[in-house]
Amino acid sequence: MRYHNITKDDMLNGFGLRVVLWVSGCEHRCGGCHNPITWNPDDGLLFDEAARAEIFEELSRDYINGITLSGGDPLYIQNRECIGGLISDIKEEFPEKTIWLYTGYIWENINTLDFIPKIDVIVDGKFIEEFKDNSIHWRGSSNQRVIDVKKTIKRSEVVLVREE
Repeated sequence: MRYHNITKDDMLNGFGLRVVLWVSGCEHRCGGCHNPITWNPDDGLLFDEAARAEIFEELSRDYINGITLSGGDPLYIQNRECIGGLISDIKEEFPEKTIWLYTGYIWENINTLDFIPKIDVIVDGKFIEEFKDNSIHWRGSSNQRVIDVKKTIKRSEVVLVREE
């Protein structure tokens, strides 16, 4: 897997202060995407042990609420194995930290991936420019959903995170 950036102390991509990993690779290529530089899976830096260590160092800080995985698309087919391993390692080392994941895929097509239950919030669906809405939290277009993964699995129906 490759990535473009690790953002520290981010307040725009989920609750609280977060670390954000911006991965490479996206097949959706949504019109109006705010980050098209991340589409090519061969661009960016190799996600290596140094990048992983940087993320874990940031997550060790008491004031960091968790990590957000974005891109590109963390669930791009070539990213899934590495992302799944990273999610598992983060939950094992930092069980109190939340994991948010942004993806262009919809819940109904990804909910069977074995690492999904370890994620706290998934923002799903492609960005659709004609549904762009700057007044909504944590998503770019109104068709996208901010899904509470734990409640969704428990109830066997999509439960959205309340915007507070």
